[in-house]
Amino acid sequence: MNVTELMTELVLQIGVILFAVRVCGRLVKRIGIPPVLGELLAGVIIGPYALGSIALPGFEHGLFPLPEGNALAVSPELYSFATVASIILLFASGLETDIALFLRYSLAGGLIGIGGVVAAFISGDIVGMALLHTGFMDPRCLFLGVLSTATSVGITARILSDQKKMDSPEGVTILAAAVFDDVLGIIMLAVVLGIVALLTSNSGGGSLDVSNILLIAGKAFGIWLGFTALGLIFSKQIAGFLKMFKTSYDFSILALGVALVLAGIFEKQGLAMIIGAYIAGLSLSKTDIAAVIQERIHGLYEFFVPLFFAVMGMMVNVQELASVQVLLFGAIYTLMALVAKLVGCGVLALAMGFNAKGALRIGTGMVPRGEVALIIAGIGLSSGVLDTQLFGVIILMTFITTIAAPPLLNIFLKLPGVGTRKPAKGNDTATAVWDFSSDEIADLVIDTLLKQLRAEGFYVQMMNINDGLSQARKGDISLSITEEENKVSIVTGKDDMSFVKTAMYEVILSLGDSIQKLKETANPAEMKKEIAQMVEGRTPDNKLLSHIESDCVSIDLKGNDKDAIITELVDLLASRGKLNKRDDVLHDVFERERSMSTGMEHGIALPHGKSDGVDELRVAIGIKKDGVDFGSLDGERSRLFIMVVAPRKTSGPHVQFLAAISAVLRVEATRQELLKAATAEEVVELLRGN
Repeated sequence: MNVTELMTELVLQIGVILFAVRVCGRLVKRIGIPPVLGELLAGVIIGPYALGSIALPGFEHGLFPLPEGNALAVSPELYSFATVASIILLFASGLETDIALFLRYSLAGGLIGIGGVVAAFISGDIVGMALLHTGFMDPRCLFLGVLSTATSVGITARILSDQKKMDSPEGVTILAAAVFDDVLGIIMLAVVLGIVALLTSNSGGGSLDVSNILLIAGKAFGIWLGFTALGLIFSKQIAGFLKMFKTSYDFSILALGVALVLAGIFEKQGLAMIIGAYIAGLSLSKTDIAAVIQERIHGLYEFFVPLFFAVMGMMVNVQELASVQVLLFGAIYTLMALVAKLVGCGVLALAMGFNAKGALRIGTGMVPRGEVALIIAGIGLSSGVLDTQLFGVIILMTFITTIAAPPLLNIFLKLPGVGTRKPAKGNDTATAVWDFSSDEIADLVIDTLLKQLRAEGFYVQMMNINDGLSQARKGDISLSITEEENKVSIVTGKDDMSFVKTAMYEVILSLGDSIQKLKETANPAEMKKEIAQMVEGRTPDNKLLSHIESDCVSIDLKGNDKDAIITELVDLLASRGKLNKRDDVLHDVFERERSMSTGMEHGIALPHGKSDGVDELRVAIGIKKDGVDFGSLDGERSRLFIMVVAPRKTSGPHVQFLAAISAVLRVEATRQELLKAATAEEVVELLRGN
């Protein structure tokens, strides 16, 4: 197969994967399962061990055939995309890690995190010893141990938020322990990879003693520690260098370039690429460009990371997965993975002042495995340490722990009573909710609030790159902040609610002052006049004007004031089945009108707005020959009304349409003909220029 054929096959494969992961991710999300498992399942379904090997026209062996002479179930080209995806994922995880939080809450969170990691590693290794009939230092057992340590805290954070428990003693401890869990897991992976390299190099003979193993483990740990320390010490200098490239897109992409370079260096040292990527993210996590980088690489994250999970799913041999041997191994390994976190984290939670209920909640919150476990499994499979049967065992463990943990945690959180032996701040919580007029304003408020909290010395932790959850802590004050569309809610202890409301008051006051200054420096009325002048003589865009339909035209409006006219036009769209939520559209158009009148000149009014009540651009046309007072620029009564409603969250030609219709209506002859029109069809022809 030549290069062109290889690339053609690759782009087709990626295209199919992108559709498959989106469909499966959405389907499983509807039944309460994390989308990552849907993406993994998509890979299993379309992979070479299932539908991918079915012959298709032009693809004799299927779109995803099993490569010949390759240990992996996918082509090297496709696997290279998955490798880049794993680097992006761990770089983003590093950016989200709050190293100050890691140090600040190192006692309780650190001990519980260590307990869970140690118990999970030992139990995973012992299961491997028992079922593979080998020794503790067997590379397969070491990998099974490391794989058992990873925790996916994003799932737990969502449950804690839904139950208003993120700022409870258990919630705070779980999130702090998860930070330790991530860091310790990466350290253990570095050490294990060093040991595995040593063991593999001696597989042909020679003696291995404890001193050699300790030496290679120390070297691996030293490399990790050295690069991490250098990254944190020189983080400001690294950020300063990146900012020399001026634009946020440039320095964000180059930050990812730093992650790729470090990933390559670590791989050359016999360690995993993801360790270098994580350190790159961790180094930049406390700089002033961390949040900007997260936002700018979000598109790359959304493209690559689901593709990674699909590729992992493709490497699952369905026939082997269904074998009794794999199912039995998987059941035992999964059970031990569950018990290890429950016991390892729970016992130390008891020692830190929690009661049995609190320890159970913390242990369960640390159970879900996810992204990092799959990445490590992929490393083990590609390096030849794990075979397809053991890979299937790990996939089973990831599926079951991720699905089982949420309902269990929900049950334990609903148990009556507190989780600490002594009354603790956070057991008695209160919630404050603010409902803003739009999600854009909610975004602005959240950004300003988090910035002010950081300035006050709070440690702010974002749950993950896609989540609307944040937690801020300072001393014994803990705030759980959630943004859902246009609503912002904050959960905290009752004693701290006055602080929360004061902080939000200051934020809103600050934003109000900024908006007032904006109004003073920019004159919207003058700008509107300039726009009206600029469309003079402009050639209309007929494609945009095709949104005008005759069944949404009224040549005899009945309303006698602005509100009545707007309501009548909205009802016209609703009666034609053009709206999903009529009341939402009416509210959003009125909100836009209250900010500034859309009455233009020459008897024209362009009421418009963005709303969740429509799926696509909708246009209603109305004529009121007597006219109504619409607050127009020239003081004349408005007679021609064009209402435009566009989806709030979907990009579309909203402003372009307004400009195009304004250009048509600037022609006086057209305006006069419209007022004389006898049918809706005649109005449409005049506006489209037919």
